[in-house]
Amino acid sequence: MLTLILPPEQHELLLAALRKAGRREVGGILMGEHVGPNLFIVREMTVHRRGAFASFVRRIEDAMGRLRAFFQQTGHDYTRFNYLGEWHSHPSFAPYPSRTDDLSMLQIVQDEEVGANFAVLLIAKLELEGGLIATVHTYLPDGTRIQSNIRLQSG
Repeated sequence: MLTLILPPEQHELLLAALRKAGRREVGGILMGEHVGPNLFIVREMTVHRRGAFASFVRRIEDAMGRLRAFFQQTGHDYTRFNYLGEWHSHPSFAPYPSRTDDLSMLQIVQDEEVGANFAVLLIAKLELEGGLIATVHTYLPDGTRIQSNIRLQSG
């Protein structure tokens, strides 16, 4: 089972994006570092334009510049630093993938041009008290979706 570690700076960025988006969905991509067997740290994440009440449209062109810069900063060491997947919010619903989410993630992980062995989907929402509720799911090219772990790293 994959574990995704969210460092304090990424946790704060995510909370700020959720607060700003309010009742609208928001999302972006996750870039990270492979630090152990099935263990990844989110090193960067993008925040794209807000979506609608119950939908968020992924626009990869919004993230390509940041993804290229990330690869350059990490010396194009793709086995250690790479695209991990996507994130978006479900402000009005439980933070679990919808059928549309599943299809979108499978499209990514099964795209031969992407060449991914897996892709993660982090779905987040704010608790009433302002804290974070999040789930992580790993998608494999064979069509499997696996519930994964998220660990918030303390500062």
